[in-house]
Amino acid sequence: MIEETSSGVVLFRKESEKILFLLLHYPSGHWDFVKGKIEEGESPRETALRETEEETGINDVKFLDNFEEWIQYNFQFQGELIHKKVVFFLGETKTKDVKISHEHLNFTWMDYATAMEKTTFNNAKTVLSKSYALLSKTLQL
Repeated sequence: MIEETSSGVVLFRKESEKILFLLLHYPSGHWDFVKGKIEEGESPRETALRETEEETGINDVKFLDNFEEWIQYNFQFQGELIHKKVVFFLGETKTKDVKISHEHLNFTWMDYATAMEKTTFNNAKTVLSKSYALLSKTLQL
C-alpha cells in the first residue's frame, strides 16, 4: 500500500452577514475542498497555500488559529491501493473570484447548510461541521 499525505483548506469568506464556503467539483464527480500532496521541504500550511493558489487563483488566505483537522481514507489509483492522510486548515479569504485549474470542473460558494448537502464524503462533512462550529464561536454567528 502506498502512503500519501496531503494538505488542504476549508476556505470561507464573509458576504454581508453570511459565511460562504468554497467547494470544488472534482473530475471523479465529488465536491470537496482545496487539497494536494505535500511536497518535499514544504510545511503543511505552505502546501495548503500553494494548492489554494494553484487550484483557485486565490492568494490572500488568512488561517484561523486552533483548527487542524486530520482525515484518512483509502482509494485505488492505477491498480494501487493508496492510504491518504489529509490535514485541513481553516482559512479566510476576501477574494470572491475563483479561477479554477484544469484539475477541477467547477466551483461554488455556499452557505453552511447548502455546503453540507453538496459535500460528497462524510469525512469532509465532519471537517466542514467542525469548521462551522469554530467560526460560530469565534465570529458569534
